[in-house]
Amino acid sequence: MTQLETKSLGLAVGSLRQVHHIAFNVKDMAASRHFYGKILGLHELTGEEVPKTLVKLVAAGKVANFVTPDGTVIDLFWEPDLSPPDSNPEIAFTRANHLAFDIDPESFDHAVQVLEQNQVAIAGKPVTRPTGRGIYFYDPDGFMLEIRCDPN
Repeated sequence: MTQLETKSLGLAVGSLRQVHHIAFNVKDMAASRHFYGKILGLHELTGEEVPKTLVKLVAAGKVANFVTPDGTVIDLFWEPDLSPPDSNPEIAFTRANHLAFDIDPESFDHAVQVLEQNQVAIAGKPVTRPTGRGIYFYDPDGFMLEIRCDPN
């Protein structure tokens, strides 16, 4: 095998360092900004925090950026003509299954209350597994999210 053929087999383990960002298409930017910023409590990037490549799109209201406490950026791209493939959000419509956020076990029940108080669509009751507790719910465009915690 030549050196070129060896390189084409795949990246070396550890070459990918971390998730840089996750991008979602959203139909209603205001509802999505409220959901990710106010309900989930993620920090919205503004001013100098906005990536230079997105400044014009953010200024035009076509993109919003949020950052998780571990530094992962969630980019929301406004697609006003976006329509869900099915009106039932429990029918999967992408290759992605869900995005999970970790929370301290002591804060889990409060997080569930916040979702309920904000009338967020929840996919069933919280689940308890050997790996911890979780609750699945939907963002304004029907993408499934999870808040989960390790076992107490």
